[in-house]
Amino acid sequence: MAAVTKAQARADAFARRAEAHAMAKAPAGKLSEFLAGHRGVPLAGYAAMRTEIDPLPVMEEAAAHGPVAMPVVMGKDQPLQFRAWTPGCAMVAGDFGALVPAAGDWITPQIVIVPLVAFDRRGGRLGYGGGFYDRTLERLRADGPVLAVGFAYAAQEAEELPIEPTDQPLDLVVTEHAILEIPGR
Repeated sequence: MAAVTKAQARADAFARRAEAHAMAKAPAGKLSEFLAGHRGVPLAGYAAMRTEIDPLPVMEEAAAHGPVAMPVVMGKDQPLQFRAWTPGCAMVAGDFGALVPAAGDWITPQIVIVPLVAFDRRGGRLGYGGGFYDRTLERLRADGPVLAVGFAYAAQEAEELPIEPTDQPLDLVVTEHAILEIPGR
């Protein structure tokens, strides 16, 4: 039952995201505003795929102040690892078609910008279904504090998402319009 509910929630969210992506103009301003208060903290972003909101302009800003990394899929059912990224570094196609740095040191981020398909105001996140970010956030949080920042178009907000016990919550969500605090996080 939960799988069917998640599949429908994903399909609905993909449609909302595609529409928002087509209309977006400079959507990373609020993310830049939020991260300005965290200069120098090790940060992980991602290379946007398809209609994902793009954090690259903010990652370029952050790289001037401290280490920035991108996720690398290490294998099925494995947590992500984060490889150092700098503007203009050599990139290669990783698993699932996402670009990843071709070489570089491995970094443990303290802030992770998390892509998503949908989010809710309780910190729930719906991803693509592989569980990579859930396993990764669980591992990182076991080792120390990490801030999980969902980055999405406002249109990706859902009233409520089908959440499972293994789903890791977001600490806040940043959209093109607002920085949304999660109560209790």
